[in-house]
Amino acid sequence: MNPRLPQDFESLRNLVIERRDDLPKRLAQIAAYALDNPDEVAFGTAASIATSAGVQPSTLIRFAQFLGFDGFTSLQSVFRERLRERTVSYEDRLKVLRGDSAIKNRSIFDGFVEAGSRSLDAVARSLDEGLLDQAVDVLCKAETIHLLARRRSYSVASYMAYALGKLKIRNVLVESSAGLDPEIISFATPRDAVVAISFSPYASPTVDYARLMAEQNVPVVAITDSAFSPLVQSAKVWFEVAEADCAGFRSISATMALAMTLVVAVAERRSKTS
Repeated sequence: MNPRLPQDFESLRNLVIERRDDLPKRLAQIAAYALDNPDEVAFGTAASIATSAGVQPSTLIRFAQFLGFDGFTSLQSVFRERLRERTVSYEDRLKVLRGDSAIKNRSIFDGFVEAGSRSLDAVARSLDEGLLDQAVDVLCKAETIHLLARRRSYSVASYMAYALGKLKIRNVLVESSAGLDPEIISFATPRDAVVAISFSPYASPTVDYARLMAEQNVPVVAITDSAFSPLVQSAKVWFEVAEADCAGFRSISATMALAMTLVVAVAERRSKTS
């Protein structure tokens, strides 16, 4: 493989996002499917992937060549490498971090500080103030703000729930040990709003519940990592946040900064109109 081509899934994802405005319609369709369904692309045949994505098999080849690969097989190898990387245990990640010698605690700290700083710098440069104002408008009008998140995004939604509660803003963190999440979200109305947070590989419940609530005409504000994220399809307003990592351990610094900006901005706006 050409060394200038993406060697891992994250680099490939970034390349697709970088070139998304240049993608013809069918290639954009493949790009969205591939980033939403990386396991299927890794395991499937060209015929089965094309069928699932709703395109011709030749479109897969054109997509691969558009990105600089010599064919679909070369592109697919990046998706297969992602599966191998995903099976790396946290113990193995520590070995990578350690290298050939025992790592110092200070070095770990410095690594996470550096990753967090890069994440914050990136979101500060890319944040669209107009989108921020739109999101605050949506959330300010909501009778109840519903919070959707799973896995590593859950801590962000949990803290949002805590902060909103302290600020006397009605909210619901959609989590039910009894499995009543569908019933909980069924009570949401167009007078409410949703904040949905998910990053690749996207949490299916978050994506599904955001879609269901959008179908109920509940406005969705999404925080995700790509224009090809399945959350984008359900969102009235969405933000793209790319988090840096330290030896495979990804921070949530930028996501938390954006989430708390939304909380405080909504509280400030409401205080002026109450």
